[in-house]
Amino acid sequence: MTQAVDEVEELRREIAKLKKINAKLISRVERSYDQQPNAYALFETAIALDNQVRRRTQEVQQALRSIERANEDLRRAKEQAEAANLLKSSVLTSISHDLLQPLNAARLALSTLDSFEMGGEQNGLIDQADRSLATLEDLLRTVLDLSKLDAGVMSPDLRAFPIDDLVGSLVKEQAQGAAKRGLKFRHFGAGRWVTSDPLLLRRVIQNLITNGLRYTRRGGVLVGGRVRDGRWTVEVWDTGPGIPEERRDAIFQEFQRGEVGEHGGLGFGLGLAIVRRLALALDHPIGLRSTVGRGSMFSVSLPLAEARAAESVLAPAEASPLARGPLRDARILVIENDAAVLAAMSALLSRWGCAVAIAPSGDAAAEIAAKQRPQAIIADLHLDHFERGMTAVAKVRRAVGAATPAMLVTADHSDEAAREAEEAEMALLRKPVRPAELRSLLSYLLSNPGA
Repeated sequence: MTQAVDEVEELRREIAKLKKINAKLISRVERSYDQQPNAYALFETAIALDNQVRRRTQEVQQALRSIERANEDLRRAKEQAEAANLLKSSVLTSISHDLLQPLNAARLALSTLDSFEMGGEQNGLIDQADRSLATLEDLLRTVLDLSKLDAGVMSPDLRAFPIDDLVGSLVKEQAQGAAKRGLKFRHFGAGRWVTSDPLLLRRVIQNLITNGLRYTRRGGVLVGGRVRDGRWTVEVWDTGPGIPEERRDAIFQEFQRGEVGEHGGLGFGLGLAIVRRLALALDHPIGLRSTVGRGSMFSVSLPLAEARAAESVLAPAEASPLARGPLRDARILVIENDAAVLAAMSALLSRWGCAVAIAPSGDAAAEIAAKQRPQAIIADLHLDHFERGMTAVAKVRRAVGAATPAMLVTADHSDEAAREAEEAEMALLRKPVRPAELRSLLSYLLSNPGA
């Protein structure tokens, strides 16, 4: 395109030059036609130049038409690419929902089963099944993250926040697992603020920590940070086997794994691939130092930001309030169109002592609510006939004439879903639902009906 524009400009300059020459020659012919013996030759030259000007003008016009056609082709290609990205985003959202729905039902059912008194062997089988489902969940989320990055539908939402809150929550999540394996696991904060996308950065650091714990058999993992070149660098140190220099590029490729110890857990060789892709999208350089036989240090470099004391502490994306309230005899209305999820959710809530009412749609839920007046509502985002959970909850609230506390449960991890939940004044819970997280959030809603 740039070359075509340059050619047009060159032709225009040449035409202007030829026009000047032609005008001068015609002027000379007119002045000296009767006096000069070579006037006819000059006239012929003028005519030839005039023809050349016409040819050049035609070439310019053809070049302009070619540019117009190219611009139109580019416009259509851009529209097609935008439409394709929208379609990919919609398909990925649907895939996320369809894949995580049965997984959600299975984990809820296992949690209900675990609440019954059983022998050690049965509890061991339940724990093994739950770990397998957790591994499957991690694989699905990782594959979906890669798909979203490849489709170009995941874009950073940059903001300033305290990095210690994010890292500290991740360390708490992994602390129990590290303690069971006899590993030391520490975090040293420094009260720094950084600029990044909290959700995407959480995934990066989570994968780095998980990777360090997975490959460490003895010793431990340390998470800290320091200022380097005017940026804050989060560092994850481990005492694992180390990485040979010739392998350091390969480990950031998909499906590349190191040797895992007997307690290292399962891995798919996707964690560091996700780290590399997300870090590239965030423009956060990734660092690696390693000594074979002694351990490794992975780091991610973040722009520093000024602390904002007036702002609230950043909560992790999937964290729920820690406040707990009594669930016994609490009237809970569940709005869910998937029979398996509905049965598992009802069984789990019943085991917690709740009085559960179920409905597949907003209209059915409103009819039940008018008679039973639920204390809290649990609604799926995607219901039948394109109804959304927020709409169903709004119907219930109108039926009872009160802003009943409600939570939205969804496998959609997009910002749009979070915004919809916030606008509808609903708490948000991601699928697959962790029973402890569900209980905590439900207790919070019942204890704080105005929250």
